Amino acid sequence: MAATVRRQKPRRLACWALMTVLLADLLALSDTLAVMSVDLGSESMKVAIVKPGVPMEIVLNKESRRKTPVTVTLKENERFFGDSAASMAIKNPKATLRYFQHLLGKQENNPHVALYKARFPEHELGFDPQRQTVYFQISPQLQFSPEEVLSMLLNYSRSLAEDFAEQPIKDAVITVPAFFNQAERRAVLQAARMAGLKVLQLINDNTATALSYGVFRRKDINSTAQNIMFYDMGSGSTVCTIVTYQTVKTKDAGIQPQLQIRGVGFDRTLGGLEMELRLREHLARLFNEQRKGQRAKDVRENPRAMAKLLREANRLKTVLSANADHMAQIEGLMDDVDFKAKVTRAEFEELCADLFERVPGPVQQALQSAEMKLDEIEQVILVGGATRVPKVQEVLLKAVGKEELGKNINADEAAAMGAVYQAAALSKAFKVKPFVVRDAVIYPILVEFTREVEEETGVRSLKHNKRVLFSRMGPYPQRKVITFNRYSHDFNFHINYGDLGFLGPEDLRVFGSQNLTTVKLKGVGESFKKYPDYESKGIKAHFNLDESGVLSLDRVESVFETLVEDSPEEESTLTKLGNTISSLFGGGSTPDTKENGTDTVQEEEEGPAEGSKDEPGEQAELKEEAEAPAEDTSSPPPPEAKGAAAPEGEKAAEKDGGDKPEAQASVCRTLLSRFGF
Repeated sequence: MAATVRRQKPRRLACWALMTVLLADLLALSDTLAVMSVDLGSESMKVAIVKPGVPMEIVLNKESRRKTPVTVTLKENERFFGDSAASMAIKNPKATLRYFQHLLGKQENNPHVALYKARFPEHELGFDPQRQTVYFQISPQLQFSPEEVLSMLLNYSRSLAEDFAEQPIKDAVITVPAFFNQAERRAVLQAARMAGLKVLQLINDNTATALSYGVFRRKDINSTAQNIMFYDMGSGSTVCTIVTYQTVKTKDAGIQPQLQIRGVGFDRTLGGLEMELRLREHLARLFNEQRKGQRAKDVRENPRAMAKLLREANRLKTVLSANADHMAQIEGLMDDVDFKAKVTRAEFEELCADLFERVPGPVQQALQSAEMKLDEIEQVILVGGATRVPKVQEVLLKAVGKEELGKNINADEAAAMGAVYQAAALSKAFKVKPFVVRDAVIYPILVEFTREVEEETGVRSLKHNKRVLFSRMGPYPQRKVITFNRYSHDFNFHINYGDLGFLGPEDLRVFGSQNLTTVKLKGVGESFKKYPDYESKGIKAHFNLDESGVLSLDRVESVFETLVEDSPEEESTLTKLGNTISSLFGGGSTPDTKENGTDTVQEEEEGPAEGSKDEPGEQAELKEEAEAPAEDTSSPPPPEAKGAAAPEGEKAAEKDGGDKPEAQASVCRTLLSRFGF
């Protein structure tokens, strides 16, 4: 018996050692288990977390409220956030910043900058000549960009989540409006980086709302497509989204529910804030009329008084949504004079009559982008606080022609709950039931370039070409490859937005520059000199539109191929030739492709320009990588394989090896230096 014990002792020690390692790993993992979401609205934000034992819970702030004002007060030596900052808006309106998200990614000449100055004249905006953007001038020594202010608020939201979860949190999913362009999305990511957050994804708030709706109604989703319209009118903007729910077959998880964004319409300035500003102006006019014979100053010239009026207008709008009239009253509005006035719902609706006329606009935009009719929409669901205004519901109900509007979703917290579900799905620490999300590109993106062509003998001219990379309402995340076949020297190409004809003139001005960047390629000529005996397969530019809707140019490479004898002696040499010959450029490493295939946009000799009658044919050249054949020397380069150079070289070698056992293809790739992206 003693001998048996001695033989088992090392096993017991090994078991204890293994348990110790596993326990240590578990303890280390426990510090990073919780994830959070931030539903960043114009007026308020909602924070949600997921941690073991706490599935999808809204975080309570220090005042035990489920939503926190998006307000920051900045002084020389102290900062206030949320409700504390909102209370400071009356005492120190210049240092209290609100609605600053409207300035993200905006240049000084943007109409929204002028609109912000008109709405909040108490704030002094300076101009940053280097970034061509604006910043808040709090004092001669204190100035902050909108991104810096947002980073402070995100850091505060993380502190609320950490206090609630009782553990540190770094991973987050942040909601952004669906109409945010590349500059605005990058501004939010920059703010998150400054706050020390690892952004798992920027999710569109309409997509997060649709995800929350689908997750809690998973059993109702089947193979029959269901089209749901979400009408979201918040404080700063309005977004209308058409979503299709149905079950689909996936590679790994079998049949799972899916939501697909089919159509999106929006109005950047239609929301509760504009209604409150109309009410504030009405109250200011009434107060001035009450003091007309007293030679008093205009109340509009007093920032503190206007801050009080805006707060009262907010309360008045809420009360008038449930009552026919209400008495507005402010104690000591200005010069110790009290203000009291009766406001009716009819007066409020008359003040905002032109705003209510704009309510159906996003619905029509969404239907046009989805190429659908109202008869195909099964239900219209209200989201956002401003949809509680009775007149908004009345006009919307008439516009959609339904018997009633759906109110079976939490209008305030749906986006936060959908975003935190996505955070748990993206985190490695949780396992959730799969729910396929297919978001849609709002603004198309294309590549433009110019090359010389020979029209007649000895006559050469320049031809301007456009190739669509990501079409409007196309799905993302997605990778694309465009191949330039007729360049043997350094050249430039431009990455621009595509046709934005669906935007009105004012929206185009707000949108800003339609040029994303200009890419200048260097080293093309040297790569051709380096492999004179190889056949050029073109210059390949690899683009990635990631889960956050942010475009990046992963790499640009010059690809060459040749057929060589397949002999054992040369195997090691061929392996070397198949490897990528790199001259690394700035821009970082290539992210994981996950399940997203790589599409190819092939440069055609006589391809039609984007926007012409033949545009659908141009877009039809995009193919899924899984269906593409391998490259060979007898046809143009097809869609590439997933991953880097080696897998494609192997794929090409397999095809050639099947027909000619004595030879295989050797692929050489030279990464090119590029500037401007």
